[in-house]
Amino acid sequence: MKSTVTLLIIPGLNDSGSEHWQSYWLRRFNNSKKVIQKDWDKPILKDWLHNLNEAICEVRGPVVLVAHSLAVSLVLHWVKKYHTKNVMGAMLVSASDVDSPIHTPEETRNFMPMPLIPLPFPSVVVSSEDDSFVSVSRAREFAKIWGSDFISIGYKGHINAASNLQYWEEGIEILNNLLQRIENGN
Repeated sequence: MKSTVTLLIIPGLNDSGSEHWQSYWLRRFNNSKKVIQKDWDKPILKDWLHNLNEAICEVRGPVVLVAHSLAVSLVLHWVKKYHTKNVMGAMLVSASDVDSPIHTPEETRNFMPMPLIPLPFPSVVVSSEDDSFVSVSRAREFAKIWGSDFISIGYKGHINAASNLQYWEEGIEILNNLLQRIENGN
C-alpha cells in the first residue's frame, strides 16, 4: 500500500471498538488516521460533517476514505456539501440504510435521506449477504447510483467486531485494488 496516501478511517454509530477491523487497520498502517466524533452514540449529522471535514482538511496530500456503517452516509453527505481534490477515493463498508427504520435505529434518522448522487472519485461498496443494517440489494443499488464498484464478501454480518475479522486481509486486498485503480487513473 502506498504510504503517501492517508487512510482516513471513519467509524459509524457507537465507534469501532478495539476488536473492529478499523481499529486493527489503525494499528497496522502508519499512514492511517481516525476521524473522532464527540458523541458516538447520539450522532448529529452537522457535527459529524464538521468533524469529518476538519479531519480531511488537516491531511496534507492525498486521502482515501475508509468508512463503515453510518459513516458511509456521512461520506455521501460530505460529498454533497464539500469538495477537495485531496480525496482520491473511498472504501464504503456496510452502508447502513438510514432511510429504513427496519434496518437502522432511530438515532440515525437525522442522516436521512441517504444521498443518491454519483461520487466524484473512485469508490467501492463492500457488503455482506446477511447485514442487518442494509439488504444486499439496497447496497448494490447504492453502488450503482454512486458509480462505485460493488463487492459482496459472503455472510459476514455487519462486517464489524462481531464478524471477527481482525486485520481483515480480504478487506486489505479490496483496498489495495482500489488504490491501484486510483493510481492508474480509473
